Amino acid sequence: MSSTSLSSLVVILAAVAVAPLVSDLVSRWFPLPTVVVEIGAGVLIGPALGWAHTDDIIDFFAALGLATLMFLAGLEIDLRRARGGPIRRALFGWGASLALAILLGISLASIDGARSGLLVGLAVTTTAFGILLPILRDNGDLPTHFGTEVLAGAAVGEIGPIVVIAVFLGTDRPARALTLLLVFSVVVLLAAWLATRERNARLARVIESTLSTSGQFAVRLAALFLALMVWVAYELGLDVLLGAFAAGMVARLFTGGSDEHEVQLIETKLQAVGFGFLVPVFFVVSGMRFDLHSVYDDPMILMVAPAFLAAFLVVRGGPSAIGARRMGWSDRAALACYLGTALPLVVVVTSIGVQTGRLSSSTAAALVTAAMLSVLVFPLAAARLRRRA
Repeated sequence: MSSTSLSSLVVILAAVAVAPLVSDLVSRWFPLPTVVVEIGAGVLIGPALGWAHTDDIIDFFAALGLATLMFLAGLEIDLRRARGGPIRRALFGWGASLALAILLGISLASIDGARSGLLVGLAVTTTAFGILLPILRDNGDLPTHFGTEVLAGAAVGEIGPIVVIAVFLGTDRPARALTLLLVFSVVVLLAAWLATRERNARLARVIESTLSTSGQFAVRLAALFLALMVWVAYELGLDVLLGAFAAGMVARLFTGGSDEHEVQLIETKLQAVGFGFLVPVFFVVSGMRFDLHSVYDDPMILMVAPAFLAAFLVVRGGPSAIGARRMGWSDRAALACYLGTALPLVVVVTSIGVQTGRLSSSTAAALVTAAMLSVLVFPLAAARLRRRA
């Protein structure tokens, strides 16, 4: 590790450590999620002040943090809670969002080209599931019916765009990509079937006996399975986030037959590794990657970004809020705000668009700016609406 990498890592970890203190200090006036502070700190120490810089080592830590975040997100998906109404409403909401996004893309085609319009449309159908997870946990909404609706909608809003990216954007051979996606689905189903079978007595004994020792077999097994599923997705030419998310869901099934205290202990240890170190590094680095110079060079981006911000809320959050008929209006508005929160996949879509020449750099910067604003604004608005409810 070079001296530059080490100094940047120290600054990043300092931002990670300070973020909860800042969030707690500001909470006297209004609730500010720690995630928002971490992203803002990344913008400050990166493009604004130049105290930290990204390189291969920092990018590796950030990628590991993102994979861990998606694993923990999949771990939170309780299929028994989400099946039925929540998942049906989530699929309907994202399907309606996709239809609206296609219309938006067609309307923008005359301005910036057909391909650019479709990419913009896809970007506004995304939901930042990983960002919402710690926010819902900290707010106490995770175990509630409202939390289930948000998790189901956010999961579909994350997986749906990933599938579209893998099949249509990540390759010029969609039929082959779709075949590989089906192969990956078979692998996941096989792993899920094995996870639900009766656990081997020796395996169960080693897991239980090492929960409070240096062995930590359960944590090591989870790390191995995460790496394995990410590797399978990568080798099949799919987005590694899909592999990480699937690994979390299968791990949830694996712990389904365990003692409740044991499950809570394992999840606490995994969350400590994830939310205590790797995941905050990803959020800070995400802020460091923000193209602040594009905003300086083209101030018009700041005028276009609010329009994209409104599109996130209306196109992505609107249909889901309309479909949640059993909720009060405050909860439905909060649901729309949460599902309209986007960032990671917007960065992925815009990066692919700029690299392939399908999207102009100014449009990409405006989309990312809007996504950053959605992370700053929408969760705060949703929290206030939830307090009213």
